[in-house]
Amino acid sequence: MTPHAPESPLDREIRRELARWSAAGLERRLTGIEGIDFCSNDYLALTRDERLIEAACAATRSSGAGAGAARLLGGESNEHAAAEIEAARWLGSEATLLLSSGWHANLAVLQTLGAAGDLILSDRSNHASLIDGARLARADVEVFAHNDPADLARRLRHAGRYGRRWIVCESVYSMDGSLAPLADYAALAEAHDAWLIVDEAHAAGLYGARGEGLAIGPALRVRVAARTVTAGKALGVAGAFLATSSKVRELLLQRGRAFVFTTAAPPGPVAAVRAAIDIVIGEPERRVRAHAAAARLRASLASRGVPAPGESPIVPIQIGDAERAVAVAGHVRAAGFDVRAVRPPTVAPGASGLRIVCHADHTPEQVDVLAQHLAAALSAAPTSGTVPMPAPELPAPLVVLGTDTDVGKTVVAALLCRAAARSGRAVRYTKLVQTGDDSDTEAVRTLADLTAEQAPAPLVALPLPASVDQAADAAGVVVTLDGILDRARERLAAHPRGCWIFETAGGLLVPFNAREDQSDLVVALDGDLDARVILVARSGLGTLNHTRLTLEALRRRGIAPRALFLVGPAHAANVRTLRTVAPGPILFEVPLFPDLATTALDAWLDTHDLEALLP
Repeated sequence: MTPHAPESPLDREIRRELARWSAAGLERRLTGIEGIDFCSNDYLALTRDERLIEAACAATRSSGAGAGAARLLGGESNEHAAAEIEAARWLGSEATLLLSSGWHANLAVLQTLGAAGDLILSDRSNHASLIDGARLARADVEVFAHNDPADLARRLRHAGRYGRRWIVCESVYSMDGSLAPLADYAALAEAHDAWLIVDEAHAAGLYGARGEGLAIGPALRVRVAARTVTAGKALGVAGAFLATSSKVRELLLQRGRAFVFTTAAPPGPVAAVRAAIDIVIGEPERRVRAHAAAARLRASLASRGVPAPGESPIVPIQIGDAERAVAVAGHVRAAGFDVRAVRPPTVAPGASGLRIVCHADHTPEQVDVLAQHLAAALSAAPTSGTVPMPAPELPAPLVVLGTDTDVGKTVVAALLCRAAARSGRAVRYTKLVQTGDDSDTEAVRTLADLTAEQAPAPLVALPLPASVDQAADAAGVVVTLDGILDRARERLAAHPRGCWIFETAGGLLVPFNAREDQSDLVVALDGDLDARVILVARSGLGTLNHTRLTLEALRRRGIAPRALFLVGPAHAANVRTLRTVAPGPILFEVPLFPDLATTALDAWLDTHDLEALLP
């Protein structure tokens, strides 16, 4: 037996991190299917179909076990080309491109199509592969409310300054089984000259006359730039097709990094995918049975007082607490049904539950017995009092960030507060971290005419006028990202209907401690709360470099500022340059007011409309 090496400092840190993860009820284990499968995405029960297995074996014998290289470097085979032709016919698409997985497909299409100067509008509940693909693209990214055409429309109305606008969504969402309002999105895309990218992973094989998915039909066809159709779910194998035009396919083939630099799918599974497509087209009763099983399960659960919303073969059961979700799943698995708990980070904190998947081969008896065990498990699992439910949705704050210190953030924050108050909104302001004796909070109260309740004390106040880490060290304290976020959420929760303006401390990369800086806070606020970043910079000499560096750093973190404020004497040349090299954010110029008072702010607001920035 090989002796264990001494634990390294890195391993000690990771061990403590894993212990915290486990204590929060989030630990996972790798296990195969145990019992009757109600957890996998094998909707049509094809993974063990003999026709797929035989097709895979025959292709493996004739073409080998693997492709041996990326398709552009000799990994191409007749199986790949034949599968793409057959998939295009099935999906009603001009062309398709086969990739190794749905993850590869989503990264390839978003990173290739999303160019600098474009805007990606991403549904809040999108799969991680779509989120990461959007982050890797050079485009700006905004997140819109889940399945909310009104929020999408509002964002599109203010997106005319972008080169192209991409609406990114799933047609059937993997966690809750909800269906996207694709017809509404197509109409909005037509009205605002935008394009749809739709992940059909959980729709292909289950919807459409031939199982071809939901993003079809004349109205959608005009505005859908690409569809991701995975072969590892209803088709029962692996890989994914990007269904698109021949021109987009050619662009993806030339520049899609997740395609160009990935070894091609082996011939055997590709041949099995072709066999699966034939079955999906020729045996529509399979998808009928999957939908019927889900409808029966929902009805059986409802009769036992267990709500299970949705309409797809994905049947979600909300529980709230992660540990209780694991306990309920354990009870059901002990009864012989493989049901899994879904917990953060797969779902939002407080939204843990069960994700039950119905298949074409589930019998009515199995469905009814499962419902019986689920109801019993929900009653038996400890609740620690009331069952924690998903936390209420918090308001999306505006986050005023500077390219540096003393660039005018506080004046811009006061302008935003004043604009919100003048529009009738219930305005709330918070300075996240204050260093030094000067009070930005008091300045905003005076300039925006706010009360102490509307503009309470900063979340963190440190006496030394220095960077946050240095001021904290001088005060003998440690400022952490989690501490700031917890306090920020408490304030938002206390006034969930307020229009919140958060002001940061200094520039984007100001350190909080040895491991965290202000960019981590901005990313967390953007990801957790859909915060809208407002960037403030000086108007004069030196601003181009600092502003472009900050915009680039934000873009690399997947953040698109809603607006850029240039504060100081008018500088037309800098304005022209920034509008050319940074076309995304709305640009405002704010002078150095000779008499800095509420009346001066009001006079500026009389001629400058900030409504598009306010939540």
